[in-house]
Amino acid sequence: MLYMKKNRKTKGKWIRNLFLVVTLLIITAAAYSMYQYNKGLSMASDGVYKDDGTTFESFEGSEPEFGEINILLIGSDTRGEENGQSDTLMIAHYNQESHRLKIASIMRDTYVDIPDHGKHRINAAFAIGGPELVRKTIKQNFDVDINYYAVVDFNGFSKIVDIVAPNGIEVDIPYEMSYGIEMTLHPGKQVLHGNELLGYVRFRHDRLSDFGRVERQQEVMSKIKEQAVTIHSLVNLPKILGVADPYIDTNVDTRTILAIGKGVIAGKSKQVETIRIPINDSYKNERLNVGQVLSIDFDKNKQALADFLAHDENESNLALEK
Repeated sequence: MLYMKKNRKTKGKWIRNLFLVVTLLIITAAAYSMYQYNKGLSMASDGVYKDDGTTFESFEGSEPEFGEINILLIGSDTRGEENGQSDTLMIAHYNQESHRLKIASIMRDTYVDIPDHGKHRINAAFAIGGPELVRKTIKQNFDVDINYYAVVDFNGFSKIVDIVAPNGIEVDIPYEMSYGIEMTLHPGKQVLHGNELLGYVRFRHDRLSDFGRVERQQEVMSKIKEQAVTIHSLVNLPKILGVADPYIDTNVDTRTILAIGKGVIAGKSKQVETIRIPINDSYKNERLNVGQVLSIDFDKNKQALADFLAHDENESNLALEK
């Protein structure tokens, strides 16, 4: 009897100690996360979107269906203007069953019908009416439903990249790049860090113009995604969120962000699929009253975009079998 009492007492003490250790670990993790987040915020005090959700008009995106999410990604360079035109325009498509991540880049000079504002280059939609008008423009011209948006100020890009990829990202520069990016990038395979990488993805004064820039943006997005699922990035996630917060205005809720993040990590071996709109042999360069534009074949490009974003039954079946 004395042995049983002693055994129960020892077991009870072990459970209490385990509970205390777990509680202490949770408190420590929470304190560390808060410290890292605040440290990130202090690195980004000049972000133009520090008052998240107050910059733009209400976004009327539809609710996601069938586990498929479309997020409008807008790269903005305000340079003192209230909105400025969208320097980069992408649709990030995520399938919650297959964990596939796809990116469709829409060329900023694509000549479209902006609802209630007539014909113009698509990058003007953001300057006129923010993310909501861009959403309406994409729906009207390409028949794609957008669920959420994220506007990224380029001033924060370099800071975010330096935390996600502290050892830099390797690229192969085909020729010297200097005009318009306030630096000189020399040809050859090399590792670029924050500001240099920003110059690399923004350079467009070559024979490929915006087409080359879109290719580089998609290349870098894929490589950042690879870095984002590493242990280093997971440990530094609170700091990354702290740095990113003032430079990103988004209506993506925390639950959705966590679901996408979990899925991307689970499917980290899969490459990001990309497409450029307009596709090859579906456009012509023209100079109109709004400047140089890309006049596109909408039937070809709507079909190409629909096929690219289409639900992949084979991928879903594979996901269910796992």
